[in-house]
Amino acid sequence: FEQHKKYIIKQISYTMSSQVSVKILFFASAREAAGGITSTDIEMESDTADTSHLRGKLAKLYPKLASLVNDEENLTLALNEEYVPMGEVWKLKSGDVVALIPPISGG
Repeated sequence: FEQHKKYIIKQISYTMSSQVSVKILFFASAREAAGGITSTDIEMESDTADTSHLRGKLAKLYPKLASLVNDEENLTLALNEEYVPMGEVWKLKSGDVVALIPPISGG
């Protein structure tokens, strides 16, 4: 019984900590800070798969992007082509596409 119990606990833990894969699109200065890449796929644990944790993960993966990605006023996220309002945290699921949109300048 004890061995069976350990197996069940492992299965529950595995199910609860499944992976979420999201595609990240880099634009303008965010692309430059990420080394010129246009997109990448990011794996996250399902229990922390949200826009706030994504910002932290991107900052760790791309240190030159950190100051931009950690500042909601200077980098907007768009989840599946819908802007994430400043101060809101949205849940992510596999297959989502998140665009990193820095401020646009020009004239």
